[in-house]
Amino acid sequence: MKSILLIGLGRFGLYMAKRLQELGHEVLAVDCNETQVNEALVFVTDAQIGDSTNEAFIQSLGVQNFDLCVVAIGEDFESSLETVALLADNGAQHILARAATGIHERLLLRNGAENVIYPVKLAANYAATRFTTDHVVDYMALTDDFSICEITPPENWVGHTIAELNVRKKYNINIIAVKEGKRMKSLPGPEYSFNRTETVMIMAHNQDLKRFLD
Repeated sequence: MKSILLIGLGRFGLYMAKRLQELGHEVLAVDCNETQVNEALVFVTDAQIGDSTNEAFIQSLGVQNFDLCVVAIGEDFESSLETVALLADNGAQHILARAATGIHERLLLRNGAENVIYPVKLAANYAATRFTTDHVVDYMALTDDFSICEITPPENWVGHTIAELNVRKKYNINIIAVKEGKRMKSLPGPEYSFNRTETVMIMAHNQDLKRFLD
């Protein structure tokens, strides 16, 4: 369980509050809108109405005591940037910020955010990969350069082992798990033989992944 400060309770922030509650974390939610704070109260440990661009208010939160500070402010980029800077200035351990554009992403990183999530970009990458490639069951971007894909095994893999197929050398991809129903085997060895009823989790550089999936 971690202690999390969540600033911004629009749609993204509220969804995040719900998920953090499901994961069992302690969440202090903050927004300047009383209605949004009241809506979030059911999903968080505590909530406060306040202006996150006000340094005295940020100092009153004791941001250095949280494991993670999330800036989920959506449309008002100036407020988001000011909030990130104030959190960094006041000793926040780890800052995750939401970006609306690539420029916002770069500016947030320069001004104190350690990590930035760009929901539109993530959704576009997911949809483009998931729904245009026959073998892909699921997809997750790890960084700008690396991703994980869950795929059905290609027909020419079925009945053959990882060693026989020489997967890593031939495709420059890493097989991190195989899954069948609710059962999962992580890091299968070179003697593992693929079958039609399973899915395969692979991790690779995006360029190598594209070549493999084409």
